[in-house]
Amino acid sequence: MSIQDWNGQAAVVTGGASGLGAATASALADAGLKVALFDMNNEKGEAHAATIGGMFCNVDVSDPASVKAGLDKVVASLGAPRVMVNCAGIALAGKTVSRGEPHDFALFDKTIRVNLIGSFNCASQAAALMAASEPMAPDGARGVIINTASVAAYEGQIGQIAYSASKGGIVGMTLPMARDLADKGIRVCSIAPGLFLTPLLESLPEDVQHSLGQQVPFPSRLGQPSEFGKLVCSIVDNPMLNGEVIRLDGAIRMTAR
Repeated sequence: MSIQDWNGQAAVVTGGASGLGAATASALADAGLKVALFDMNNEKGEAHAATIGGMFCNVDVSDPASVKAGLDKVVASLGAPRVMVNCAGIALAGKTVSRGEPHDFALFDKTIRVNLIGSFNCASQAAALMAASEPMAPDGARGVIINTASVAAYEGQIGQIAYSASKGGIVGMTLPMARDLADKGIRVCSIAPGLFLTPLLESLPEDVQHSLGQQVPFPSRLGQPSEFGKLVCSIVDNPMLNGEVIRLDGAIRMTAR
């Protein structure tokens, strides 16, 4: 199946109101899919959904009931999702021990709940809907799940203990999830982006953004969210991409700081 064969099918993008999620939603909509955005920012979510001709659902990905309610709305309006892209995430900083105090447990817990458990909530519930749908191709293909990891899963920096653990969990669940869902015709991949011009980095002064971009071997700049969206579409397009974590980082390898 090429991505043209997904025309008119439903896709869900978490964190779709901004950053990588918004760019992914735009790319999928441009490819002809009907896109639902899951996010907790109503204003930005509604605005971007209107821009791409999609729908918005206020969803807390860390809450299974909230995810189910959102997916129920998607099924009622667009049909069962065939593509699920998990971009929702947070990046809270904190060291294992700082100034003699242990890492804030609530901060660590929240990071894991949103980034890792949230991705699992959405992936597993979407997979159940895909599995119950009719195959889209003679090989039995029913859908694609794409999770967002990070280069921090491999080279976490000082203060990234919670974030790195959450993204390492996504890397670790990619292959077993793909194997779990293989007999149902559902592919699973993850993308591990490097330094991208997301809202967090956009808030930094331009000289700081430039300095960060110069750390990337080539191209020596921050990644554009649209480039993340292109890779999502490539994964959907290529039926042999399954069980893989793809680094999208310009060959950067992060240092300790």
